[in-house]
Order: sequence, then structure tokens, then C-alpha cells
Amino acid sequence: MSSPLAVIWNLRMADPVVESARIQSLDVLRGFALLGILLLNIIGFGFVSAAYTVPRLTLTDTADFFAWAIVELTAEGSMRAMFSMLFGAGVLLFLGRDNVGRGVLHYKRTIWLLIFGLIDGYLLMWTGDILVCYALAGFVLYFCRNASSKRLAIASVMGVILLTLFNTGAYMSLNAAKGAADYAAQLEAKGEVAHEELIAARNAWEDFRTEVAPDQAALEEELALRRTSLATAMTWAFEHMTHQLLSNLPTIFFWDAIVLMIIGMALYRYGFLQGQCSRSVYVRTAVVGFFVGIVVNLYEIYIAFSADFALLPAFNLLQPTYHIGRIGMAFGWMSLIILVLVQTSFGQRLASVGRMALTNYLMHSLICMLVFTGAGLGLVGSLGRAEIYGVVLAIWVFQLWFSPWWLKRYYYGPVEWLWRTLTYGRGPKQLRHVA
Repeated sequence: MSSPLAVIWNLRMADPVVESARIQSLDVLRGFALLGILLLNIIGFGFVSAAYTVPRLTLTDTADFFAWAIVELTAEGSMRAMFSMLFGAGVLLFLGRDNVGRGVLHYKRTIWLLIFGLIDGYLLMWTGDILVCYALAGFVLYFCRNASSKRLAIASVMGVILLTLFNTGAYMSLNAAKGAADYAAQLEAKGEVAHEELIAARNAWEDFRTEVAPDQAALEEELALRRTSLATAMTWAFEHMTHQLLSNLPTIFFWDAIVLMIIGMALYRYGFLQGQCSRSVYVRTAVVGFFVGIVVNLYEIYIAFSADFALLPAFNLLQPTYHIGRIGMAFGWMSLIILVLVQTSFGQRLASVGRMALTNYLMHSLICMLVFTGAGLGLVGSLGRAEIYGVVLAIWVFQLWFSPWWLKRYYYGPVEWLWRTLTYGRGPKQLRHVA
């Protein structure tokens, strides 16, 4: 006799959403955000991992600086914010259809997403994987499924405030620790003894600095491991991915994802993401969003540049203004895309990319593994910041061609079909009748 757990796991209830029921704006926005995320992820693929926190490691000439500044201004944080919002909306869309057993299906679906994320991080060696984080957040989002638009909106505002306060507190604490370290060094240079609290603060700063800004020997060791062979690259990826899961995910990225997903749920409840609001709403939101995003992001670029890319001023993820700028820019992009989508037939290729988002996301990892690690060409650390965006452009062009080509022949992307099969316990129809 089957166990109760096995019975629940193998439940066959409801059906995947049919093609005609898809929401075009969600697919277009998802495709845009997915391609935009590669502008940031390529830094982790193509450079040492510290390049995220120490951008000067990748800035060797004027072209590199402008490449960094343009991405910082237009995409850093905002693409991930959009992707997270759309995931939150997707959870509501999945749970909201009037079918029995959606909760069980949601958890099955989320568990398989978690497994895909672990495969991405450990086998495809993308240690910046976001799928594990999204899956863990998805377990929590189930309990928000019945929240009203107003409650979700209030929770969103409170969440952004808490994220901003966290950044402010972390930045101020680290800045104070750096000041203590500098003062302790001055005392020791004079032959004086620093008191215990000063030494503790200095040690805290040194621990932080060592982790996010390794010395040259550590950087060279990382490059050697990642370039040499499949085995050495996987050894490095295993250690780094495990550190990400145990350290950065529970302290930073999980909460970041939860807040942005709740914003996405609120926007879905209000019909914003579906293009159901008035044109004036999208125009005003685009103007305000871009204004806030550009002003804040320009300020952060100026702070980093004026400080000669010192560690704290250039560490954008910890800036007190970080979430304000990225969310403003995300709202600007979403509003502009929906405005254009409503007025024109723009976005068919982006919609195809968005419909195959999981396939295309994992494809980023596979392509970059073959290009940058010892499993393939081993080019990590070999290209400049401006040059590496040529790789991004090539992947964009390929996926904008490949996704429509595939969907003309099949109803789902290959990984999407597998995900649905694993979730529903049976494979949906895949092959189209192509003349």
C-alpha cells in the first residue's frame, strides 16, 4: 500500500495553463527582465567572484568604466527586482485558478524549482543562482495567497523600508568599523596600544574586507581553479555555492526576494502587470520611476567614482539608497514596456523568451560554463568589462531567435515541459503540428 506522502505526491489534479490563457504582458516583462539579468550575471560568470563587490577589478580603461556606469544606471538591481516581482505575480496566478489541490501542486512545483536551482549551482557551476532563493521564498508566499491588495501594498511599503533600514545600519556599522581599523593602525604606528573594543572593530572590518575584497593571491587561486579543468572548476563552485547558500542567501537575498515578490503580488492584484490600469497611471509611474531611479543611481555612481572605487562607496548592494533606486528603475521599465505593448505589437520575441524563462536562464549557465570555465574554453578573467558584453549580446541574439523558433514547434520550452510533467504527474502535449 502506498504511503500518504506518496499519494499526495502523485496526485493528478488540475491541468497546466493552456496557451490561450497566457497573459502577454507578463511574458514580455519576464523576457525583458531575464535578458537584462544577464548584464549583471555575466560579471559572476566572466570575472572573479569579487568583481561584484569590487568593481575596480574589472575597470582597466574608459570603455570599461562606461560599460560599468551604463549597467549600474539602467539595470543593476532593477532587472532582478522585476524578475522577483513577476515571480510573486506568477505564484498568485498559479494558485488563483479555481481548481482543487493547487496548494499541493504549488509545493511540488516549488520543490522541483529548488532542485533545478541546486543543479544550476552545483552542476552548471552558476554560484549566483537565484532559483534556490526563489523556491525557498515560494514556500513562504503560499501563506500570502489570500491577502488583499491593500494588505499586500502595505506589506510592500513596510518591506522596502525595512530593507533600506538594514542597508543603512549595515553601511554605518561597516563604516564605523573601517574608521576604527584606520585609527588602530595610526595608534600602532605611533607605538601606542589600541584598546580591546577598537581591536574588535578592526577585526570585524578585516573579516569583512577579506571576504568581499580578497588579496591578489586569493584572486589568482580562484582563477586557476575555475580555468584549469572541469574537476577544479567544480571544486571551486561547490565551495562557493555552499557558502552562498549558508551565508548570503539567509541574510540578504531571501529577504530581498520576499519583499519584491510581495510587491509583485500587490501589482498583480491591482492589475498593473496585466496592463489593466489606465494609460495615465503607466505614464506617471514611468516618469516618476525613471526619475527616482536615474537620480539615485547617478548619485551612487558619483559616490563610487569620487571615492576612487573604495570598497564601501563602490559596494552598491549595501548602499542606503540601493533599494530606492533599483525599485524606481524597475517601475519605470515595467510601465514603459506595458505602454508600448498596449499601443503596438512590440514584444513577440521577448514574450517567447519569457515563456521559456527557466530554459533560457539555465541556458545562460550552460553557455557561460562552456565559455568561461575549465569545462570549456576557460576564459574567466580573460575579457575586459566592455568586451564581455559582446558575449551577452550574442546570447541575447541567439535566445531571441531560438525561443520563437522552438515555440513554433513545441508548446513549452524543454525545461518548462519537464517542470510541468514533474509537477502534474503527467506530460502535457508538447509537439505542435507544423506544416
